[in-house]
Amino acid sequence: MAPVSPSTGIPAASDRPTSPWWRNAVFYQVYPRSFADTNGDGIGDLAGVRERLGYLELLGVDAIWLNPVMRSPMADHGYDVADPRDVDPLFGDLTDLEALVDEAHARDIRVVMDLVPNHVSVEHPWFRAALEAGPGSRERRRFHFRDGRGPEGSEPPNNWPSVFGGPAWTRVTEPDGSPGQWYLHVFAPEQADLNWDDEDVAADLETTLRFWLDRGVDGFRIDVAHGMAKPADLPDHDDWERVELLGHSPTDPRFDNPEVHDIHRRIRRVFDEYPDAVAIGEIWVDDHDRFAEYLRPDELHLAFDFHLTLSDWDADALRAAVEKGLAAVSAVEASPTWTLSNHDVDREVSRYGDGASGTARARAMLLVELALPGAVFVYNGAELGLPNVDLPDEALQDPVWERSGHTDRGRDGCRVPLPWEGTEPPFGFTAAASAWLPQPPQWSELTVERQLEDVDSTFSLYRQAIEIRKETAGSGGTGVVWDEAPHGCLAFHRSDGLRCLLNAGDVPVDLPAGRVLLTSSALADGTLPPDTAVWLA
Repeated sequence: MAPVSPSTGIPAASDRPTSPWWRNAVFYQVYPRSFADTNGDGIGDLAGVRERLGYLELLGVDAIWLNPVMRSPMADHGYDVADPRDVDPLFGDLTDLEALVDEAHARDIRVVMDLVPNHVSVEHPWFRAALEAGPGSRERRRFHFRDGRGPEGSEPPNNWPSVFGGPAWTRVTEPDGSPGQWYLHVFAPEQADLNWDDEDVAADLETTLRFWLDRGVDGFRIDVAHGMAKPADLPDHDDWERVELLGHSPTDPRFDNPEVHDIHRRIRRVFDEYPDAVAIGEIWVDDHDRFAEYLRPDELHLAFDFHLTLSDWDADALRAAVEKGLAAVSAVEASPTWTLSNHDVDREVSRYGDGASGTARARAMLLVELALPGAVFVYNGAELGLPNVDLPDEALQDPVWERSGHTDRGRDGCRVPLPWEGTEPPFGFTAAASAWLPQPPQWSELTVERQLEDVDSTFSLYRQAIEIRKETAGSGGTGVVWDEAPHGCLAFHRSDGLRCLLNAGDVPVDLPAGRVLLTSSALADGTLPPDTAVWLA
């Protein structure tokens, strides 16, 4: 009989065959601006992340994913990169990044960086050169420059909208001062889309990959990984009414064009020079077959699946989301991924209703997520049970707010800096009088300091769940077995013996047989209350 974990009675992960480190890893997403500030400017930095590595080690995560820290004018908080091979002074310098990687590795924590290959900042030297060179130049072929339509080229080359609102085209002034061509920016005007048919673009990214991998970085999360390839003729599209702001549709010509896979194969060849490095794609594709194509053996290692993130609080909907996530990778035998929030979506506490019920449901979903096979991504602050913040208009900085004509408040509400200690803002996040986004006073109840001392806190629940997951994960394959469950409930088990029951209904339900390992909230006389999940062995 195989050895078992003394705490759970389930076969210990250390006694099972090894697999790539990332296959069942718990990644912690660090939004550097909002994690910890050490220089007193009110904005988080790399030294702040390094200073708090002990906290992440205590939490038990396997890796951190850093949102962009490369040089940028910060029109989209780092996703408008001006120099992909340097650190922006806002966050520190290359020495700070290297020191963070070294210390993280000393604590057995991997470091994954954000990579932005779809577009660059209009302050990038290439784009400046393109403006100076004029129409038809070698420099402009690195981007999507086109003549306009209508009288004197005064209308955009096609009818594509920007993901952030408004048209996806901006007209430039030519070197002689005349109104000139238009350039494509699927996101903000400050983010010019690169033309991946140009050899310079591909070669430069390979240089960037090796630059960071040679410094010990353990991989990349690839932003808009389904978006680099564009249709050659950039055609008009007649179905934009189905595409919401910050959204996509299956027929959206801006994304998921077949040529993107050749790009990923070329990227993967670089990764294969670094066998332990991981390529993680942000893939907004609903069709299972098309999603799986990104995970073929010569493309990405992992791809974000957002079904669970977008699911309603309903047992049937949640089961369907899990089934879709598993089905999306089954054809290529890839590892599924799970996440409940990130820097682009509302925090789970708020999505599930805010207040006590939102917190209880978010805690319950943590157990569902960590019971599933595959990689898990935890957004900084989720482990504290932070909700979204309703910020005043004057505090909003997301370009979506301006681009939408102040009709969409954007993503700032989920990016408010973490509360570390104390009883009032900025809660130890910074020595400045306030953080770059204001923290609500009621977060005094949610600080790291308070939760570390509370065995029933959300942080303690995360820590216990990650610890048990490490003891048990690894033999469950890439699937789950669904168990019979009362109405309004979700029940499944893995082949390693770990069972999970979620009560998303309105009344308590009887616990099934088995030894209780962990619950998201207190049990009631042998029953599982609503908005609660339990792990059983």
